[in-house]
Formats: sequence, structure tokens, C-alpha cells
Amino acid sequence: MKADKRKLEIAMANSCMNTEDLQKESGIPRPSLNNVICGRSVRPGTIGRVAKALNVKVTEILAE
Repeated sequence: MKADKRKLEIAMANSCMNTEDLQKESGIPRPSLNNVICGRSVRPGTIGRVAKALNVKVTEILAE
């Protein structure tokens, strides 16, 4: 699964989070979070934790 970088940035802005805040809130290791942010393929659980930390549905940040 891949996150859409623009959608992810919008969700982060709506949640008033920067990358460091998102890393702390999601509990995801920084290298894995960087993969999400860069739009690389990650495990469903990883993108799920990011969505949960941002309080959005996974479908709101997925690349199409």
C-alpha cells in the first residue's frame, strides 16, 4: 500500500502535526515513516497506524 504524499500532507496539516509529531503519535520507526511520506510501498498495518495517528480513514491518505 502506498500513501499519496499530497493527501498525507493535508491530513498532517489538518491535525497540526509535523513529521516528528506524527512519528511520536504513531509509534512507527522513523525509517518506516519516511517510506510512507515518500510514497513507497508499506505494510497495511503501517499505513493504518499513520491514519489512526492522524485521526483519518486509511482511504483518505492512500494513493489511487
